[in-house]
Amino acid sequence: MIEPRPLTRWLILGTVGLVFLVPIVAMGEFTLRRGLEGGYDFSRWIAVFSGGLTGEYKGVLTALGNSVVLATVTVAVMLVILVPTMILVQLRFPYLRRAMEFLCLLPITIPAIVLVVGLAPVYSVVAKMFGSGVWTLSFAYGVIVLPYAYRAIQANLAAIDVITLSEAARSLGAGWLTVLVRVLLPNLRHGILSASFISVAVVLGEYTIAALLNRVNLQTALVIVSKSDPFVAVIFALLALIFAFLLLLAIGRIGAPRIKRSLTGASS
Repeated sequence: MIEPRPLTRWLILGTVGLVFLVPIVAMGEFTLRRGLEGGYDFSRWIAVFSGGLTGEYKGVLTALGNSVVLATVTVAVMLVILVPTMILVQLRFPYLRRAMEFLCLLPITIPAIVLVVGLAPVYSVVAKMFGSGVWTLSFAYGVIVLPYAYRAIQANLAAIDVITLSEAARSLGAGWLTVLVRVLLPNLRHGILSASFISVAVVLGEYTIAALLNRVNLQTALVIVSKSDPFVAVIFALLALIFAFLLLLAIGRIGAPRIKRSLTGASS
């Protein structure tokens, strides 16, 4: 396989970067406009940080907290259910792999508004059992992130010999829990992190299900703010992008210390 030259890689990276950078710069320019007076200033940014976050727009912070909780619970539910099931199918029931792939990819073919029609009666039961807290949306979000998480984990799972690793660990006396936690999961770290990335991104950007089920998350709060002040809504959208980037960066750094320590130990 021929690898692209460094110049080609930088051109591709620069082009993709521009695709993302241009709309972000346009959003920033929009928030600095002074309206009919012309010119630019930072008055709206100053107003947001001087009192807006604790006053008129405090609900956005509450909604952001709700979205973070939703992202955390969704990732936890997705990993606890999906990863062991995929490993079990890979080890014991390989003939079910196609059926599982079909079920996991099915939600991506169904529009969100159609999912809500089916989820509405389900959530009437969920509200009676667990309450109507915003965290219960994580059950629905676990469904919509399933196709993306499955693909990320399956790609990593196909790259390692799960059967050989598990049989080798079992032959050395390890129990199934030890095989899962200490042998297989470390080898699936990249797939799990990729699945967590895409799950967090989907949850932070989801609007339809939360709005139709009358729950408050970041996107529904931004829509409410945009009705009263579109400039401030764009400011919060930019802040949300920065927060999401930092959050994903923090998730990506989870595996770095162990890799670094292992490399240090190997060199010594």
